[in-house]
Amino acid sequence: MSAESNTANRPGAIVTSEIRDGVMTIVTDSPPVNALSAQVRAGLLAALRDAEADPAVKGAVIACAGRTFFAGADITEFGRVMAEPTLPQLAGAIEACAKPVVAAIHGTALGGGLELALACHYRIAVPSARLGLPEVKLGLLPGAGGTQRLPRLTGMETALGMIAKGDPVEASEALHCGLVDRLAGEDGLIADAVGFTAEVAALRPLPRASERAVDCDPAVFAAFREANARRFRGFEAPNAIVDLLEASADRPFGEGIAMESRAFEALLAGTQSAAQRHLFFAERAAAKIRDVPPDMPQRTIARVGVIGAGTMGGGIAMAFLSAGFPVTLVDASEEALRKAAATIGGMVDASAAKGRMTGEQARAAMQRLMPTLDFASLADADLIVEAAYEDMTVKKEIFARLDRIARPGAILATNTSFLDIDIIAASISRPADVVGMHFFSPAHVMKLLEVVRGARTAKDVLATVMTLAKRIGKIAVVARVCHGFIGNRMLVPRQIHAEALLMDGATPSQIDAVHVAFGMPMGPFQMADLAGLDIGWHRDPNRIETLRDAFAAQGRWGQKTGAGFYDYDDKRRPHASPVAEALIARFRASSGHVERAISEEEIVVRTLYTMVDEAARILEEGIAQRAGDIDVVWTQGYGWPAYRGGPMFWADTIGLPTIVAGLEKYGLPVAPLLRETAARDGRFNR
Repeated sequence: MSAESNTANRPGAIVTSEIRDGVMTIVTDSPPVNALSAQVRAGLLAALRDAEADPAVKGAVIACAGRTFFAGADITEFGRVMAEPTLPQLAGAIEACAKPVVAAIHGTALGGGLELALACHYRIAVPSARLGLPEVKLGLLPGAGGTQRLPRLTGMETALGMIAKGDPVEASEALHCGLVDRLAGEDGLIADAVGFTAEVAALRPLPRASERAVDCDPAVFAAFREANARRFRGFEAPNAIVDLLEASADRPFGEGIAMESRAFEALLAGTQSAAQRHLFFAERAAAKIRDVPPDMPQRTIARVGVIGAGTMGGGIAMAFLSAGFPVTLVDASEEALRKAAATIGGMVDASAAKGRMTGEQARAAMQRLMPTLDFASLADADLIVEAAYEDMTVKKEIFARLDRIARPGAILATNTSFLDIDIIAASISRPADVVGMHFFSPAHVMKLLEVVRGARTAKDVLATVMTLAKRIGKIAVVARVCHGFIGNRMLVPRQIHAEALLMDGATPSQIDAVHVAFGMPMGPFQMADLAGLDIGWHRDPNRIETLRDAFAAQGRWGQKTGAGFYDYDDKRRPHASPVAEALIARFRASSGHVERAISEEEIVVRTLYTMVDEAARILEEGIAQRAGDIDVVWTQGYGWPAYRGGPMFWADTIGLPTIVAGLEKYGLPVAPLLRETAARDGRFNR
C-alpha cells in the first residue's frame, strides 16, 4: 500500500488527511469525543474539497482518532449563531460530493456525528460501535438532516424509535436495518474502510440518502404514539419529532429539511430544551469537587464487600457485579443470603434478556458473587458498603466490627439515607476512611448516588468514590452531612405541608393530582403509601398523635396492606378511599381544624415552593456545592421532570420573586439566600 501525505496538513492540526491507494483518509483528532466544533467542521470541509479537486483521489474516508467517532455536535454553540460551515452545510457538501465518501465508525456515532455519517454515501463500522440520535434527551431533534435521511435508510418504524426515544443501536442492528453497509474488524477499521472505498469507487450513481423514498406505513405513527404515551407525557421534543416525521414522510427531501429546521429552532428557543441542556451540563459539573484536584491520587478498588442481603444490599451488589467487581455479600441470615442470591440471579437473567449483557457475562457475574455468613471474609475488600437497617446503634456496631477486620486503607461506606455519618465515623479509629454512599432503590437501576462527605472524610476517598460511581454507571452528587442530605431533606417540608393541607380540607387525590400534572411520576401520598405508612411508627395503636398514627393504628400501612391514603386492588392500582377520607375528616375535626376549599395554586406553593426554600437553605449551609447538584439529585433520584430542569432551574424559570411572593402570601418562612437572590433578580443557576 502506498501512502502520500497531503501537503495541506500542518503540525498540530485537528483534521489531517493522507492518500492511500487513491483513497483520501480524513482523520479528526479532537479529544475527548471529537465534537463537531467550528474548527472541526472547517477542517473536514477543506479536506473534502481537496479530495474532490485531486484527480488522483477516487474516494474519501472520514474517520476519527481516539476512542470514538464524532460523538455529537458542540452543544455550547446551541443558541448562538453557528460559524460556517454549519453542520447542515457540511452534511450537504458531503452528500453532494462527486466521489464516494465513506464514514468509518468506531466507538459511538451520536447526534451530529451520526447525521454526518448519514450524509456519507456509505458507512462501515466496527462491531462494538453504537449509533444514535439522542438529541431528544436535550429537548431537541436532529437539525442537520437526521430526521430526513434516517427514515430513508432504515424505514420509518426504526427511525421513529431511534429519533423519538434517542436510544442508540449496536452495529449489528445498524447493519440489519440498513443504517450501516458493512462491518469491519475491530483493529483494522481504516484499512477496511479504504478497501471498501476502492471497491465502490466506480459505482454510479452514488447512493445518496436524500434521493431515496421513505418506506412508511401511515398507521405506524398512531401506534407509536399510543405505545409511548406514558414515556412521552409532558415532553415537547418527542411529540414534535413524531409530528415532523409524519408530516414530512411523503414530502420531497428539501421540504422535509426546511420543516426540520423550523422545528429544531422552535424547540431550541423553548424552556424545555434549556432545562434539559442545563441538566446535561449540571450532571458533568456534579462530578467536580471544589477542593479536590482532578489529579488527586486514588485508592485501588478491586474487591467489594456489601453488608446486608436485603433489597437494597442485593441491588448494590448487583450494581458492582454488573461492572465486573467480585462482591462478597455478608448477612447474619442464611435464608436472606439464599433469597438475595436468587434475586440477583433473576436481575442478571433479566439484564441478559434485554441485551444489556451476554449470556457469558451473566454467568461470569454470578460467579463473582460470594454470599457468606462469615463477617471476617470482608478482610480483603477494598470497599465495604454497609446496607443494614436504618438504626444508628446497629450501624455503629457494624462499623466497630469493620474497624477490627477491614484492611488498612479500605473505604468504609454506609448506605444510610438520613443518619449522621460523622457520628458513625467518630465511633471508630479511622474516620477518614468513612463516607456515605446513598444508593436509590432499586440500586442496580437508579442512576443517582449521593456521596456524603463527612467532616473527616479523606479527599482521596471522595475522589475514589466519585470515579467508582462512574464505573458502575451512576451519576454521583456530593452532599455534606445533615438529616436527609439533599434529596430526603427536601422531602420533609413537602410531606409536612401536604399533610397540613389535608387538615385544611384538601384530599390526597387532589394534592397528588397537582403533582402528577406537574410531571412527577406520583404525588406525596402515593409515594407515602409505596414506602409504607408504618415506617417510623411507634407501634402503639392507642397512641394517636399524628394523622399517620391514625392510619397505622388501623392497619392502613399503604400498598403492602392494600390500604393507606388510598385503597389498592390486586394489581396495586390506587383508588380514592372513602374510609381514608373519613379518617382524615375525623382527625381534622379532633384537631380543631376547619375545612375549607384548597386551590391548586395553594398546593403548588405549600408543597413545591417550600421545597425550593429548603433547597436554598441547603445551598446556604454548604450541604450542596451548587444549585445544579440539587437539580441532578431531584431529576435522577426523585422523579422531578427533566423538562423542568430540577427544582432550582424551575424556580429560576418562573422567577425567584414569584417564589418569595407565594411563600409570603401563605405566611411561610423565606430562606435568607432565596430572599437575597430574588432581590437581586438573580438566579440560582448562573
